[in-house]
Amino acid sequence: MIKFIDHPLIKDKLTRMRKSETQSTKFRDNLTELTQLMAYEVTRDFEVNTIEIDTPICKTKGYKLKNNITIIPILRAGLGMSDGLKSLIPTASVGHIGIYRDEETLEAKTYYCKMPVNIKESITIVLDPMLATGSSAIAAIDILKKDYKPLKIIFLCLVASPEGVKKLSEKHPDIDIYGASLDEKLDGNGYIVPGLGDAGDRIFGTK
Repeated sequence: MIKFIDHPLIKDKLTRMRKSETQSTKFRDNLTELTQLMAYEVTRDFEVNTIEIDTPICKTKGYKLKNNITIIPILRAGLGMSDGLKSLIPTASVGHIGIYRDEETLEAKTYYCKMPVNIKESITIVLDPMLATGSSAIAAIDILKKDYKPLKIIFLCLVASPEGVKKLSEKHPDIDIYGASLDEKLDGNGYIVPGLGDAGDRIFGTK
């Protein structure tokens, strides 16, 4: 499934993030809030188990997420999304995959990977603000499928290029892809147009 979430608050916050004059602090705040808004749609079909609880008045039926959840930000930009998701799913575990894009070949290079022990029993949500060429997302999902074999993999981004969506969905047709905006195209340098610029630099205030 490929779904771009259409919601007025998401459109408003994404517009704030796109503006070149938006400073790092506001960029991060909007990224956290956007991730939280998108999380409601991403988790809509998660299964729950019925449990019995005590309220101050009586016993009643309650619910608990059936499966473990693991949040996996792709370093470094994905870190800007992880806190927002973790605040809504405090029981979630967190793994990390470090990937950078070779500026000449645009191919993904992996330099770090660390996963929680319960990864095989988890629904995993891979986080990266940008789905540009698709190489980083594909590399991360390749690692998860080959080495960890989680129950399910979801990819969550903010903005995506048509080229990146096509490449990722063709390579991994079983992966659900969620985003806030399908942008126009990639430019000659592999950046999304109109995009956000370099999301990592804007999150962390680096150049």
